[in-house]
Amino acid sequence: MQLSEQEIVRRQNLQAIRDLGIDPYPAPQFEVNAFAADIKARYEDGAEGFENLRLAGRIMMVRDMGKACFAELQDSTGRIQFYVRRDDICPGEDKRLFDELFKKLLDIGDFVGIEGFVFRTRTGEITVHAKSFTLLCKSLRPLPIVKTDAEGNVYDAFVDPELRHRMRYVDLVVNAGIRETFIQRTKMVNSIREFLNNRGALEVDTPVLQNIPGGATARPFITHHNALDIPMYLRIANELYLKRLVVGGFDWVYEFSRNFRNEGMDRTHNPEFTILEFYVAYKDYNWMMETTEQLLEKVALDLHGATDVQVGDKVLSFKAPFQRIGILDAIKEHTGFDLYGMDEAAMRDVCRQLHIEVDNTMGVGKMVDEIFSEKCEKLYTQPTFITDYPVEMSPLTKRHRSKPGLVERFELMINGKEVANAYSELNDPIDQRERFEEQVVLKDRGDEEAMFIDHDFLRALEFGMPPTAGIGIGIDRLAMLMTNQSTIQEVLFFPQMRPE
Repeated sequence: MQLSEQEIVRRQNLQAIRDLGIDPYPAPQFEVNAFAADIKARYEDGAEGFENLRLAGRIMMVRDMGKACFAELQDSTGRIQFYVRRDDICPGEDKRLFDELFKKLLDIGDFVGIEGFVFRTRTGEITVHAKSFTLLCKSLRPLPIVKTDAEGNVYDAFVDPELRHRMRYVDLVVNAGIRETFIQRTKMVNSIREFLNNRGALEVDTPVLQNIPGGATARPFITHHNALDIPMYLRIANELYLKRLVVGGFDWVYEFSRNFRNEGMDRTHNPEFTILEFYVAYKDYNWMMETTEQLLEKVALDLHGATDVQVGDKVLSFKAPFQRIGILDAIKEHTGFDLYGMDEAAMRDVCRQLHIEVDNTMGVGKMVDEIFSEKCEKLYTQPTFITDYPVEMSPLTKRHRSKPGLVERFELMINGKEVANAYSELNDPIDQRERFEEQVVLKDRGDEEAMFIDHDFLRALEFGMPPTAGIGIGIDRLAMLMTNQSTIQEVLFFPQMRPE
């Protein structure tokens, strides 16, 4: 391994610390009872309860003052200054520990623990006077040092996207605000859980390894089960398993599902992603639209205290109700073509007129999807339910009760992207089998995303599934909106990347 000059120096410092009789990687027990942000928020001059405080974190700055040092400690809540005096750390005659350790051997990024009391310096800065000091971990690689001058200008910032995503652990340490994005994401998930749990929903787990990749139209990742000697798939959706639970008598189930689709990567797609799916017996897609509005309104209020959310240069309103429009009506409005009842040949001609590439593997459903994606999707900024899709697009959805050729389905578009997909679920096992068989025909024509036939799921439906509404909500995309991020990589701790 080729080491940089600074890495060589840090390894020399590591050995020198050991030569002083100090373990640079001691046993992990260090009882923390205070945090930087809490101290800075609560401390007032003369206040009691700010003695014998124990903090731990990284050293982010050291300023030598001769017989004393000022340093900055960064813990999980933020940064705070601390003060170390040589006579406190080395009360005897031998001052070598202080002189060697603080003046020469400690580096930016080292983890330390301190114990002391809080005071305010003459310049007014809240500071911890450290009466004891423990080295907890020696850092062998230098952190990027981000500097900000008096005018607020930032220098040497760690901003390269590939480096930030590849080394998220460094990104979290040196870039203020990154941590808050992920804290907000967790708060968002907790808000959703609270909404569902308070309404009697049951959180469940379903298989990630599946014999058949069902529940969506997507290209799966394939693996092999050695003990059973069979191919298996990483799930593309958990829908069919959750509906099996409705068959089994659970009226409302949900799962935050880690899904995998062997497809492209861009600003809104990652091959590994998180979906919330929930299924409710005796409900339909109209009820689901109202429930989705209530859910997202609550999330916005919990995170922002308001239903208006800033996303880029736009303000999105999550105040219910949301706009609703049929997908064929949306296409007609924005392209002038009425696709209702149109056959495959005619639709192929429409695609050509709209300069949308099509091939022989694409049926009616795929072409409608392409037309909407290319010509309409980006136009829906405010939350909008796109409803009533052609039956060819929706092999798991109940036929529309009043519109022949359509199904009771909606997709929620926000800021020009799909965030949720929901149905009145198909519970007719004979119709479902025919829809699966139509998917097989598409697969034989070369459509790699067409569905497999899941015979066990069909068997479950034959035992009877009550009328059911179901939805999938993209947690990563919703997190992008709620944290004002423009790429999915910014809301994933470790997005998928090509190996170095």
